[in-house]
Amino acid sequence: MRHTAYEGFAARPAESVFGNGAQAHTGGAGGRAAADRVMVGQSPAMLRTFELIRRFAPVDAPVLITGETGTGKELAARAIHDRSNACDGRFVAINCAALPASLIASELFGYEKGAFTGAAARRVGLIEMADGGSLFLDEIGDLPLELQGHLLRFLQEGQIFRLGGREPVSVRTRVIAATHVDLHRAIEDGRFREDLFYRLNVLQIEMPPLRARDGDIELLAMVVLRSAVRELGLAIDGFSPEALAALRRHGWPGNVRELVSTVRRAAVMASGRLIEAADLALPAPRETARQRVATGPHGAIDREAVLAALARCGQNRARAARELGIARVTLYRVLQRAATTDPTRETIDED
Repeated sequence: MRHTAYEGFAARPAESVFGNGAQAHTGGAGGRAAADRVMVGQSPAMLRTFELIRRFAPVDAPVLITGETGTGKELAARAIHDRSNACDGRFVAINCAALPASLIASELFGYEKGAFTGAAARRVGLIEMADGGSLFLDEIGDLPLELQGHLLRFLQEGQIFRLGGREPVSVRTRVIAATHVDLHRAIEDGRFREDLFYRLNVLQIEMPPLRARDGDIELLAMVVLRSAVRELGLAIDGFSPEALAALRRHGWPGNVRELVSTVRRAAVMASGRLIEAADLALPAPRETARQRVATGPHGAIDREAVLAALARCGQNRARAARELGIARVTLYRVLQRAATTDPTRETIDED
């Protein structure tokens, strides 16, 4: 099987990760930067993600990237930018959750001289800085409601007003947004504008959690380890069978970000040529509440638990899978078995 990798910056072929044709596309920066910037995968979930990146990149339409924290949403956004018609322009990333509420408007839209006390000169905002390039709105679900209308106007008209300004400023940029928040629920709770959601959700990519990426954990771990070995000057060849088993067994709530920090720490702690399970310092496996609900007496997925989750989620399969903490393909298999006994059941395959 061909192993595929994407990297958010300039991509070039790198060495094979294993001896069977696995390749990673990494940028010019070496060491930790390269490991943190690479998207590697051979699982069906990641191959589907790579295909969507290829398909969406040349299309001049907004992209909404969803997924849990640490799954690589910004890397996907950079990969889209690098393969888009705006690749020669800037990639401007804005973390909507990190900006102070009192400064968000001026940071996003800029301001004119004298717009407020201390505005001694005109300042260009982050949106205007992305003119001719790509604007990445990370954690868009945390953008204050009062500013969502201004963003919606920009998406509709391609113009902004600097604070204190009277004339509109035209900005042409590729908009990519990302969030770990369930925007459907945020809309129901009155925390997110429905019209803004539809403006952003023209094309959608759902980044799979690491636990749903069969076979990718070992591949990712080797990429991170080889980067750490080069950067830190370590003499480590790989992982012991027990360490690999521990990596596969762990639930990875922090996803790829957690795996990167775990492997780098273990590389420093290892005393031999191989990383042992103890070097990983992973917590003892424990059954989560979601796993208890979704798992039957013999380890199989409980059909009734899946059907109950679908009912709570309005027959939306993607949301039900997230609630149960299982891969969507696993939920599909349960539904296929259920269809033999209830062929009239209908579900919705939306994100």
